Amino acid sequence: MSADSPHYAGQELDVFAHAARWKRYWSSLLTPFLSGDVLEVGAGIGATTLALAGDRARSWTCLEPDARLARRLRETLDRALPGDDRYRVQVGGLDAVAPTSRFDTILYIDVLEHILDDRREAERAAGHLHPGGRLVVLAPAHQFLFSAFDRAIGHHRRYSRKTLAACTPDGCVLERLIYLDGMGLFASLANRLLLRQATPALGQIRFWDRVLVPVSARIDPLLGHRVGKSILGVWRKHPA
Repeated sequence: MSADSPHYAGQELDVFAHAARWKRYWSSLLTPFLSGDVLEVGAGIGATTLALAGDRARSWTCLEPDARLARRLRETLDRALPGDDRYRVQVGGLDAVAPTSRFDTILYIDVLEHILDDRREAERAAGHLHPGGRLVVLAPAHQFLFSAFDRAIGHHRRYSRKTLAACTPDGCVLERLIYLDGMGLFASLANRLLLRQATPALGQIRFWDRVLVPVSARIDPLLGHRVGKSILGVWRKHPA
């Protein structure tokens, strides 16, 4: 999903929806930073929303610029969370949020890399945070892994610690910056150098999710989260 490409077809969202172990892994690291009123930018078909759904959120606003995906998202939430009125879907990007709206947590899960001016987007997002609120970004790591798949789905870049830290908004402090999925890095490198696929096959996603992700979950902490194909950044807005 992309704030710059509201008509993005999103076929890869259906493929990656099968990556249940991967979602459990990164969501376990992200959940402690969730609280209060949550804004999820680029919510897609709801896989992230459902992975993080729980009691920590008082309200949850899903922004999705593609109207077709937004309809699917609403239907998904109605089926999975019937009667839970904390969750609402709004068509659009950050521009669709009222200037006075403030949130305790703002999420960009595999979204910021789609946005051309990522630094400005982070600044604008921080403007919608309550004092003490958090901006959370999960994104693909390492520009040397940039592949035909990245290009096909509208990625402008992949991130290193340095380039993601450069997106730090004014008035915010970087609380956490770590790599995830060390084993997945090697799978992505193989795709970059050998397979050069624009879209991974479902069987490849299932192998990665069932075999490689559980190994990554064990070895990433041992490696100090210094290696991985994804990167997680968390910023906290200074209290007033």
